[in-house]
Parts: sequence; structure tokens; C-alpha cells
Amino acid sequence: MDRIIGIDYGRKRTGIAVSDPLRIFSTALDTVDTAKLMDSLKNYAQTETIARFVVGYPVNMDGSPSEAARDIDLFLRQLEKEFPGIPVSLEDERFTSVLAHRVMVDGGMKAKDRRDKKSVDRISAAIILQGWLDRESGAVFAVNPDAVPESLSRNVTRNKKKRK
Repeated sequence: MDRIIGIDYGRKRTGIAVSDPLRIFSTALDTVDTAKLMDSLKNYAQTETIARFVVGYPVNMDGSPSEAARDIDLFLRQLEKEFPGIPVSLEDERFTSVLAHRVMVDGGMKAKDRRDKKSVDRISAAIILQGWLDRESGAVFAVNPDAVPESLSRNVTRNKKKRK
């Protein structure tokens, strides 16, 4: 059956997640060097049918594209060129890293293992994809970035550190 691929694109590393065949849940698949991302996606497409890509899109709190959106826009053009005919959906990626850290803590991952940024990227891709899957299915428990408490925002955390 067809799979949907979730992508948390980064300049250095990119997290990849995949849906189950029934498109109910997402699973963190891999973290790859961004330079090798297209090769990785092509290899995956040789064994599985990709029905859609869901790409995390960075936006500011006011909903406008963030500075990192330029990198994503370039990647989207490349993705369309390499995989013509496969639709791409954009998903708001605000707070996915914060949520990924929360998942790791709640899952009992050791602090040392939580520092591995590759794990954060993989889990963030799964969160991005799961949010899209939930919304498409009409689920009421879709991740809503506005529901993340401000105290968990990176900006708030950084500001607290600066005050000390």
C-alpha cells in the first residue's frame, strides 16, 4: 500500500517519518544528512510507493514564513523535480522540536540519549506527519501549535537564560 512521508528538513540533517499503510499513525523512520536526502528518498521509493510528502514549513508566531522558509522553498522545488506527480503538503512545524523533546522525556529516554539531535529530527518528522494525518482523518486530537504553553517555547527559554 501507499505510504506518506513526513519530512523535517534542516540544513545539516533531515528527519524522515512514514505513515502506516492505513494512514492512521506515523513512525519515525530515519535521520539523514541533508546532502544525501534525495538519494535516501529515491532508495525508499524503490521498495515502497510514496503517495504524498508532508513537509514541515517554518513559520513565525504571526503565521508569516520564517527566515528558514527560503531553504524549504528550494528543497520543495527540488522535490517536485525529482518526484513529479507526487503531491506535497506543507505542515506548520512550530514547536515540533519542543514536542519531540517532551516525547523523549515522557518515553523515558535517558538525558544523554536526548542530546542526540538525530533523534529529535526523526521524532519531529513523525510529529509533523501525525498532525497532518490527524487533520486529514478528522481526528480531534490533532497537534495544535497554539496549544503549546508559551513556557515551552524556545524563545521564552532563551530569554530566561539571558536574564540570569
